Amino acid sequence: MTSRERLLAAIRHEKPDYVPMYCWCFGFLAPPHLRWERNGHEVAHWYTMRLEFIHTLPERWTVEDDFERVLRWFGLGVDDVLEVSLPPGIHPEVRVRDWKEPPTQAEPHWLLCREYETPVGPLRHVVRRTEEKSGPGWVVQPEHVPLVEDMNIPRGVKHLVTGPEDLPKLRYILREPSPDQLAAYRERMKLVRRFAQEHEVLVQGWGPLGMDGTVYFCGVEGAVMAAMTQPDFFQQMIDIIDEFDRRVAGMMLDVGGVDLLVQRGWFSATDFWSPTLFRKFVSPKLKGLAEIVHQAGNLFGYTMTRGASTMAEDLLAAGVDLLYYVDPVQDKTDLAEVKRRFRGRLTATGGLDSAAILRGGSKTEIRRAVHTAVHQLGPAGFILAPVDGLFPDTPWSSVEAMIEAWREVRDIP
Repeated sequence: MTSRERLLAAIRHEKPDYVPMYCWCFGFLAPPHLRWERNGHEVAHWYTMRLEFIHTLPERWTVEDDFERVLRWFGLGVDDVLEVSLPPGIHPEVRVRDWKEPPTQAEPHWLLCREYETPVGPLRHVVRRTEEKSGPGWVVQPEHVPLVEDMNIPRGVKHLVTGPEDLPKLRYILREPSPDQLAAYRERMKLVRRFAQEHEVLVQGWGPLGMDGTVYFCGVEGAVMAAMTQPDFFQQMIDIIDEFDRRVAGMMLDVGGVDLLVQRGWFSATDFWSPTLFRKFVSPKLKGLAEIVHQAGNLFGYTMTRGASTMAEDLLAAGVDLLYYVDPVQDKTDLAEVKRRFRGRLTATGGLDSAAILRGGSKTEIRRAVHTAVHQLGPAGFILAPVDGLFPDTPWSSVEAMIEAWREVRDIP
């Protein structure tokens, strides 16, 4: 089987030639023999285009770098995927103003400020510029306030949406990609489609925000409190995000070239939302988006790194085909129980904790974790992967140990 065939077989619960494995790269420091040069500079840290519109990378990463990363993983016999995404657009009548405010006695950090002047009034977003020194390869805080950026959430001083009065304004700044953005995406997809067909690579698309959008716009506390104390306001915001998600999904499916469409859900896990709130606000929209994707003949993925076993029935009912991620360490998940609950209908990705095992475990512990994951979750309906990626501080020796252990056990009958 090719890598694409193997991954598709796993997602469709057919038996692949062996259990696939692939690794998201989040600034992973590759060993010297796997690096390449771009414009005379060595590319040492690996990323993925999945990060393009939700993080600010410390160095340039291109679609051509994505291609090189795929070839390096393939050279090791490891599967890989190409990822594409569409960014939010903005209404042409909206004017954006950025500025910085210096530290004061009450506020020790610089404040990054952005104001959107919409036809129905201004909307302001303010975050602290904290300037952590995290080391080479790690994502960095940008010098402005993007609409969607993970670093905004814990640093927020004034989140974008604070009440019902902000929702008409949000409609002007959370819109489908502009014609220029869509044209750029089409051009990129020509390159991606050509490479994917030549090398038989799975392509997955990103763009839908889902419940994560509420956390980006309100902060964690603001979103959770709104869901519990202002359910009508919260539902209206969910509806606005869902309208955006459907438009973005429709555009990506119309352009084509994507095997799998994935909705973000890192902030949709049971760490943030009770099962009751999940079923009320997440499940209906998740099911609707899955139906759109399935009607186009594509597969649908969802990201939720905590609560997979608890919410299994809801994920199955929503029509999710592939779940990122199942983690036996951070989620204290019984892998055999996950397998039983998914019942051959939902493919699990993960099984191996990146922090505790790859960054902190011995070779023996890595081997044991890999063997356990493959035996309990494989052979069909499972993709082995470190949760939720390889980072700048993930040792290459641990990655080698993971690959070696996977080769020992991937051919289980």
